[in-house]
Amino acid sequence: MRAAIFEGVGKPLSIQTVADPTPAPDQVILTVENAGICGSDLHMSEGEHTPAGLILGHEFAGTIAAVGSAVTGWKAGDRVTALPLNACNSCDACDQGLPALCSENLFTGCYLNAQGAYAQYVAARGSMLQRLPDGVSFEEGAMVEPLAVGHHIVGMAEMPRGASVLVLGGGPIGAAVALFARHAGARDVIVSEMSESRRARAMDVGATAVIDPRKEDVLEAFRKATGKARPSVVFECVGLPGMMRQAVDFAAVRGRVVIAGVVFQEDTLAPIAALGKEVTIRFSQAYTESDFAAVIDALARREVDTQPLHTATVSLDELPEAFEALRKPTTQCKVLIKP
Repeated sequence: MRAAIFEGVGKPLSIQTVADPTPAPDQVILTVENAGICGSDLHMSEGEHTPAGLILGHEFAGTIAAVGSAVTGWKAGDRVTALPLNACNSCDACDQGLPALCSENLFTGCYLNAQGAYAQYVAARGSMLQRLPDGVSFEEGAMVEPLAVGHHIVGMAEMPRGASVLVLGGGPIGAAVALFARHAGARDVIVSEMSESRRARAMDVGATAVIDPRKEDVLEAFRKATGKARPSVVFECVGLPGMMRQAVDFAAVRGRVVIAGVVFQEDTLAPIAALGKEVTIRFSQAYTESDFAAVIDALARREVDTQPLHTATVSLDELPEAFEALRKPTTQCKVLIKP
């Protein structure tokens, strides 16, 4: 098969011909119809520990091409997406139906023994498959994974209907959070984002107002937009040091803060600020099978629209250049690959 290969930091992805994958007993092989470029793929390509020879890509949809001997209920030709998880199936997290939190889990597209979907074929666990209804396109199927991240983040807030919400950050995940916060019944969904194009996209997916934090006081702008002094729920979707503290400062008395932005270095928080308001702080990582199922159902019912998020589709040959372009400020949101 043809695949985009990571050869090292500072080098563009290389289109090569490599061996087709074969299914382990618990796996299927998918013909990749569409795959998505994720910001985490870009971060991995800049990491010194990312192995040369890796095929990136954990957002994908396609048709089943081959079925492992232990997989039941699936056949060649079935239209599917899959959770890109390869968990141990025997730990506390797995027993709770939380394979993404398994300490032994291998995310597809992050390890040489769990190669990703920047290729014509990709392997997936049979137990992680999710069927795509006829009305859900492969493009939408490839976007189920990032949408499921947003769905999970909103679910972690246990948000009451009619809530007034502040989303910090309007990138792909912040936009997905805005979309599903509205879908879950939030009255006000205010997105704070520096990029003009991202603010416009947030409005397209359901935000009720947007804030440019470089030009406006965020809380004052929130008050003007909602009539509320402070948000009852704050979603932190930026992932920079200091944002967690800012989210707590913005939250209302007994407000809820969900941290979804990824910060790899140490960060600081003034506990008294959270204690004084009895703020609840939760962290959100990845998703569950039920998040995938809920997103697919919402797509099938036409309750959510991915079009504002899907900004470009490129071929495998165009991928290296498109991938490098995403390292710089851009108006792109979700770029899909059609291998």
